[in-house]
Amino acid sequence: MTTVDTPVPATTGRSPVKGWLAVLAVTLGIFSLMTSELLPVGLLTPVGTALDVSEGTAGLMVTVPGLVAAVAAPLVTVATGRVDRRIVLAVLVGLVGAANLASAFATSFAVVLAARFLIGISVGGFWSIAGGIALRLVPDKHVPRATAVIFGGVETASVLGVPTGTFIGDLSGWRTAFAAVGILGLSSLACMVFLMPRVPAEQTIKFADLPKVFKGNAGVRAGVAMTFLVITGHFLAYTFVRPILQDDGVDDNMIGVLLLTFGVAGICGNFIAGALVAKRLRQTAAGISVVLTLAMVLLALVGNTALTAGAVLVLWGLGYGAVPVTFQTWILDAAPDTTEAASSLYVSTFNLSIALGALFGGLAVDGLTTTSVLWIGAVLAALTLLVVGGARRTAAVSAE
Repeated sequence: MTTVDTPVPATTGRSPVKGWLAVLAVTLGIFSLMTSELLPVGLLTPVGTALDVSEGTAGLMVTVPGLVAAVAAPLVTVATGRVDRRIVLAVLVGLVGAANLASAFATSFAVVLAARFLIGISVGGFWSIAGGIALRLVPDKHVPRATAVIFGGVETASVLGVPTGTFIGDLSGWRTAFAAVGILGLSSLACMVFLMPRVPAEQTIKFADLPKVFKGNAGVRAGVAMTFLVITGHFLAYTFVRPILQDDGVDDNMIGVLLLTFGVAGICGNFIAGALVAKRLRQTAAGISVVLTLAMVLLALVGNTALTAGAVLVLWGLGYGAVPVTFQTWILDAAPDTTEAASSLYVSTFNLSIALGALFGGLAVDGLTTTSVLWIGAVLAALTLLVVGGARRTAAVSAE
């Protein structure tokens, strides 16, 4: 989910220890940003109640940063093309820390949305730079593992950040959850300042590259389409999983635990997909579609108790946890010679889909029923099978 800078050979004699400390600082930063972007998913009800807005309107806390990040991904990359990458990353993660602290002390929903706008800038810009930073920090032989660790920060935050934040919010209130993530962001800033070396900038992407790679590469188009369908469908439903479970009578104190269960399952899904994508990439992508569709349908149909909801969320977590590594691999395989432009499109699509999912989910919750988002999300996830099938046919024709 990142735009990769042009590989720069590691400097001879660079200390692996210092390089790994810098990698861990970037990983903590990515974890902070992704957790910040998705934190409101588990806190919609308490935030909406405290600031006197509907749950659908509260969903804008996810929509706004997603939309902004979709635009910021290429803009920040190009605009900061000559600035030291350590400075850019430090400023962006520091902005996240400050914005979350502002949310924690907000007295109106407008202040929260303004803070979420700033978070969107940080998320888009940080992702667009950080993915290739391992190439600049550690010796060549350590680059694959270091890059995996950085991507692991994104994936771990996606599946654990929200439930952990929800758990903190249930224990001490939603303001405490935002404050905790704000402190995490400032801690990440300190780590980058003290642990990262200077990383001279190398501008490697231009706006003109984006339409070229999209129009000229069917694999990239398929990857972008799959990302749009799966991520929009997932966040359309998952953003409102708390009110869905509450409507089913699940005890409010159990929801944080259930989302933690989702997170643990997501980590497992990530490792399972990581073992499969090298040889079974298309099958893994198709499997994600099937698993997510089934999970949403089951949550809509089954009369949920904490036990049955937990079982469905395990299934859902397995499916969604497999998404980042699978779709990122798809994009890189489709465009091995234009990874910067292709990955930038992926970043923008991923974040735009988060925003649209939360936006349309809010409209459906306010205008239809709460469970309607599960059915709409299931349809979008199921449509991904058509994209995978179409990509397979296109590849077969090209091979001939």
